[in-house]
Amino acid sequence: MADKTAALIKAQQAVAQSTSMAVQDATDNLRNLSTITTTAIGVALSQLLATGDPKYVKVIEEAQKAMTKGTENFSEVGTKAAKILKDFTP
Repeated sequence: MADKTAALIKAQQAVAQSTSMAVQDATDNLRNLSTITTTAIGVALSQLLATGDPKYVKVIEEAQKAMTKGTENFSEVGTKAAKILKDFTP
């Protein structure tokens, strides 16, 4: 019985580590996406102010949408990782 308990504890630790890595990856993705979208918005805003061309408004809107999607993805990964950990009962 001790071997079974030890195996279950190891399995639980492996699941916890895997879900933790998934959340870390989602965090890195969100951080990188934030850097890219912030840069894109800054450049587009600069061009909008310099030229007055409304096409840059679309760039800003699309960058904001990308950031929103990234935030939703991060939330979904975190929620699902928490559910996996909660539902995993050795």
